[in-house]
Amino acid sequence: MDRLLVITNSGAGTNEQETLDVALSVLRQRTEVEVAETGSPEELADVLVDLDGRTVVVAGGDGSLHAVVKALHAAEALAGARLALLPLGTGNDFARGTGIPLDPGEAAGVVLDGDCRRVDLILEDLDGGIVVNNVHAGASAQASRKAAKWKERLGKVKLGKLGYPIGSLLASIRPPFIRLTIEVDDRVVLRRRKVLMVAVGNSSHIGGGTEVTPDATPEDAMADVMISRAVGPLARVGYVLHLRRGEHQERDDVLHLRGRTVRIAGDEFWTSADGEIEGPFRRRSWTVRPAAFEMMLPHPGEEADAG
Repeated sequence: MDRLLVITNSGAGTNEQETLDVALSVLRQRTEVEVAETGSPEELADVLVDLDGRTVVVAGGDGSLHAVVKALHAAEALAGARLALLPLGTGNDFARGTGIPLDPGEAAGVVLDGDCRRVDLILEDLDGGIVVNNVHAGASAQASRKAAKWKERLGKVKLGKLGYPIGSLLASIRPPFIRLTIEVDDRVVLRRRKVLMVAVGNSSHIGGGTEVTPDATPEDAMADVMISRAVGPLARVGYVLHLRRGEHQERDDVLHLRGRTVRIAGDEFWTSADGEIEGPFRRRSWTVRPAAFEMMLPHPGEEADAG
């Protein structure tokens, strides 16, 4: 069994540490484990300089996984790296989409005995940006912006998971319709049309369990693109209800496409990439890099229920 380098967030709370300890006890029964706490991009980059063949185990959520992959990509060390995930975040959407168990002991089992497979990465057009799980713009990004504020506030009283539903509720009151031109693989699919949201998925879930691009997988060298044109009041309510039931792609005002390159341009908008809020922008593009790095995942047929 390869040695492990477990990356943790130095700002993690007591509950996260207790959960991590459960996973570490499983890992240490089988192999050598080093734990590195990082609190800044600079500290993270320093820790990742010399992996010496170790598997990098990210102990955290989607933001932590994003940070580690981005640091390795910036150091041009991603292609030769092997990663694993102990999902300790509030959303854990990449884990949900790939079937990595949310139970710490079971997740540690995947780190030790899972299937090592190469997974795709989405590259952004700005400043070496990357997307591991999903990037979206419009009402969903507005919900993420508001959720981030409430997540921080409620995290102080151990209620951070309530940030997502509160953010979604606040965003639904005045959703930011945006007029966009959208291209997928150089084909214009919408030209200067109002949209409620657009999502580009390397995996399926956002917002702590919503399957916005339910068929997306980070192993098929393609991005799944979901575009909602539900801009009227009744259409918006119907879209949200269908989205919660996983039936939104059946609607006439929802487009589902697949491609390797996606471009959007038009009205000013914000994006949420793996939960990282960026903007405002007037144009962005994303390109899939197939089989970008190795990751320990459940064996086919053994994926955990997303919950």
